Amino acid sequence: MASTSKPVPQTFDELLAELQRRATTLTPSQRRLADRVMADPEGVAFMTVSELATAVSVNEATVVRFASSLGLDGYPGLTRLCREQLREQAQLLHRYKSLEQLTAEGGDPLERAVAFDQANIARTFARIPTAAWQEAVSALTSSSRVHVMGVRKCHAPAYLLGYLLGMLREEVRVVAAAAGSLTDELRQVRADDCFVAISIHRYSAETVKALEWARSRGARCLALTDNPSSPLAAAAHHTFYVDAAGPSVLRSLTAFTSLVQALATGVAQERGLEARSTLLEEEELLEQFGIYVTPEG
Repeated sequence: MASTSKPVPQTFDELLAELQRRATTLTPSQRRLADRVMADPEGVAFMTVSELATAVSVNEATVVRFASSLGLDGYPGLTRLCREQLREQAQLLHRYKSLEQLTAEGGDPLERAVAFDQANIARTFARIPTAAWQEAVSALTSSSRVHVMGVRKCHAPAYLLGYLLGMLREEVRVVAAAAGSLTDELRQVRADDCFVAISIHRYSAETVKALEWARSRGARCLALTDNPSSPLAAAAHHTFYVDAAGPSVLRSLTAFTSLVQALATGVAQERGLEARSTLLEEEELLEQFGIYVTPEG
């Protein structure tokens, strides 16, 4: 009889996919382990079984069983995949650590902010698969409607993406979820639409539920979030992980802004002359209504 067992993960990306696939069937202890592996592969790569068990409040036997249940060669198999992921990004990680060292506590706040944001942008764009990027741009370009949602701190990049896309194509909506209107706005989501959800830890329950609803309606779903343990990753067709580290307790949205602008640029390139025509029409309206002040020469 042919084996029906699942293929053993051979890369860290395959491990992520398997953990996300199993998300709803994991026990609470396994879920804590999965979240730690997805969110911090760099740390797990060099943890002992005892250290990881202590970090997520489980016993060592649970860690070993968890790794074996994935088809891996016990805990060493798990750390091997994490270390391979680390090696793939070694140069970028080295740059990131160097920036942290150069901008240690007590350094100039402006220099530290710039250094962190440079690292955030570099790490964010280095993790984007070309195929996923092209499919995301295509969905934003050709879907009947585009719905963009981000609340609280993530409202800013959501608004920016909606604004930029609205300059390039018709039928773009920013889901405001104001005054209990979320369900009214979600009723407009259709199977041939694209739904973009933006959230970072701590994740907005409304944004997560809205993305899951859009997925159930058949919409093409994109997520912009901070790490693979994000609940948005499980519901999205394509997920882009954005670094938001900052020099203080405040998290940075600079990489989100860069990613949003890059997505809009991709849509403009794909629409070509159509985008140019739309922008020219927009400029004519702005001039006709005197929207901007023109400096006198």
